[in-house]
Amino acid sequence: MEHESKTKMDGMEMEKGKKENGSRKGVEITMRVLALVLTMVAATVLGVAKQTEVVPIKLIPTLPPLNVATTAKASYLSAFVYNICANAIACGYTAISIVIVMISKGRRSKGFLMAVLIGDLTMVALLFSSTGAAGAIGLMGRHGNKHVMWKKVCGVFGKFCNQAAVSVAITLLASVVFMLLVVFDALKLP
Repeated sequence: MEHESKTKMDGMEMEKGKKENGSRKGVEITMRVLALVLTMVAATVLGVAKQTEVVPIKLIPTLPPLNVATTAKASYLSAFVYNICANAIACGYTAISIVIVMISKGRRSKGFLMAVLIGDLTMVALLFSSTGAAGAIGLMGRHGNKHVMWKKVCGVFGKFCNQAAVSVAITLLASVVFMLLVVFDALKLP
């Protein structure tokens, strides 16, 4: 009788463990899909950001200003290109990791878990560094720098600057999601 109740308890605990593993896997996949969407949106928003404005340039103080059409694009600034590439890499990695996690079906070895953890850590570093680089250039464009006489450009290219700011904020959010995935991965290690 005692043996029978113990077997029933073990069976219930195993079933409960399977449900917990299933819900954990669901949370992990949901977080990965969120990271995929965030990185894709961030890369797209910054990648298509472009604005053309007519800017008056005064060559000689006594003559009237010369109006020149000027364009602001993300591809003109290497920090923004780095941010777009980092988001694209993270998006591709996330798509591959979603497929791998879905296929694994609980047969996860320690090596598999370590590989996913290292991949997620790499994405955290990549996204945080690209956020810092793009954010620094964005602040320079918004506020300028009096010491080196760089003027504010966001007064002229407001739409472009706003798109860049939104992309940097989304990239930062994606970085945080990847950081949570790292914590989640580390908790699964035996």
